[in-house]
Amino acid sequence: MAEDLPKIELFVKASSDGASVGNCPFSQRLFMILWLKGASFTLTTVDMKRAPDVLKAVAPGVPPPFLLYNDELKTGINKIEEFLEEKLAPPQYKKLCCRYKEATTVGDDIFRNFSGYIKNAKPEENDRLEKKFLATLVKLNMFLETPLPHELDQNPNATEYSRPYLDGDTLSLADCNLLPKLHIIKVVCKKYRNFVIPKELKGLTHYLDKAYEQEEFIQTCPRNSVIHDAYESVANYLNK
Repeated sequence: MAEDLPKIELFVKASSDGASVGNCPFSQRLFMILWLKGASFTLTTVDMKRAPDVLKAVAPGVPPPFLLYNDELKTGINKIEEFLEEKLAPPQYKKLCCRYKEATTVGDDIFRNFSGYIKNAKPEENDRLEKKFLATLVKLNMFLETPLPHELDQNPNATEYSRPYLDGDTLSLADCNLLPKLHIIKVVCKKYRNFVIPKELKGLTHYLDKAYEQEEFIQTCPRNSVIHDAYESVANYLNK
């Protein structure tokens, strides 16, 4: 019954136009989770430069993303994720938690190394930082190309990847965390470094290709121009 459905309101960062979805991987992460769950929810973009008084009354001093669940404020990305996984549970909603712990941690260092690489203003440091950043992508690629235990159970002789996503055949919480960051990386590196993810990283290329086929991911991404604008003041052009 519709009246039994929880009232869910997700507040996310707005772009510079004050209306469209902004550059925030944490906002997209929660957006994806709710969409994948099949939950009914409303999405409100928050312009922090012109935050309305009503928003200040709802969540004073709390930057987006945050959530109202039956009018109860929920904050903290990990806490919200855990809350949604608990409350929006089978059989009515999809389970998104991972079977394998490594799926949730394998890309942890990618965004940090990307930030060091893209914000570097010293041309002489570029090659070193690019190699360090690339090493994190290689690590992720190796994980994606390595069969998981359940894949080996199905085919003990498997030597190559077959799954499309981090934890298996469907998008999981791990993908909701990592894919928004990888999208930002892909867009920003192309714009400010003319760097593209090497096609030799077949597992990673396959992973991204499959992700871009899913509306829960692509329809929650901010526009490329929004990402460019967000990094314009921190990314440095280098003459190589």
